[in-house]
Amino acid sequence: MRIDKYLWAIRVFKTRAESVEACRGSRVKINDQPVKPSREVRQGDTIVVRKGAVFYQYLVLQPVERRQPARDVPLYARDVTPQEELDKLQMPRETVIIYRKKGTGRPTKKERRQLDDIMDING
Repeated sequence: MRIDKYLWAIRVFKTRAESVEACRGSRVKINDQPVKPSREVRQGDTIVVRKGAVFYQYLVLQPVERRQPARDVPLYARDVTPQEELDKLQMPRETVIIYRKKGTGRPTKKERRQLDDIMDING
């Protein structure tokens, strides 16, 4: 089974096109080797997928031909992503939280500059 189809079938990517693009962009590795979309997946392979800053790791339990329902995915792949990688998902939420009252609309130019100063975007 092709790696692009497999990643789509176990619901790592929403579309097959996203899966192909990730393989072409060197964001997918099998056993620490960058792969092309046509690379064959075998039982026991370890797949590493980079999505944003997080490197997800999956162990291939069994190749599968068709897209699976979410409840059946554990039969075909095991998520072995280290906890340190999953913790990266929580980091942006902890840094800066800006609260705006509901219904106030988009910030004005002055408010936008104040927000930028608080977040040190342009500083």
